Amino acid sequence: MAQSPGETSEGLSPTFLELLRLEPLRELTVLDVGTGAGRLALALAPLCRAVVGIDREARQIDEAKKRAAAAGLANVRFVVGDVEVEDYAPFKPDMVVAHLCMSSAIAERAGRVLRPGRVFAFVAFHADQWKETGHPSRFAYREVGARRLLKRSGFTVERLVVEREVATFESVEQGLAAAVALEEKWKADGRWSPYVKFLEEGGRTLTRAHLVVKARKT
Repeated sequence: MAQSPGETSEGLSPTFLELLRLEPLRELTVLDVGTGAGRLALALAPLCRAVVGIDREARQIDEAKKRAAAAGLANVRFVVGDVEVEDYAPFKPDMVVAHLCMSSAIAERAGRVLRPGRVFAFVAFHADQWKETGHPSRFAYREVGARRLLKRSGFTVERLVVEREVATFESVEQGLAAAVALEEKWKADGRWSPYVKFLEEGGRTLTRAHLVVKARKT
């Protein structure tokens, strides 16, 4: 699908970035979990004291390091590690952020490492993401579930927003064309056939939905 009107050129939510900018970033070391190729970490680095990006995919980390070097950013570093297993304490973060990499394990680790008053913020898949396929992601959340997880992990939610974009089509062909970039992945995970069936039975939508959350350690 094309870039959403509510996203930057790097695919980041402007709402999410604005929530982060409300914090005194110049004074903070930010840990970006599931950093991938570093798009969030690199966007934050010019604003922060320091940024650490961590991801288990070594190739992604190599790409992030190259991008940081090309941008001349000296206050960001990237390390290989499993964000659902690693102890975050060695990174000494003042804030933990995650963009489309969210799980109970991540929230719990953020809750253990952050001091009271510090922020954990993330963008997660909402349960309505690709609902037309009938296969919600196991990492998707609804509002109530996210609030319960954060409370259990020692956080108070300050902002919770659902960003939703619903594409509509006039024909089966348009619906298939809109998801063509996802076809290979969806065939592998069992989403493609249900989506085709949905279109053939008269469905004419494709939903993209993210949960944007900012929570503070109590």
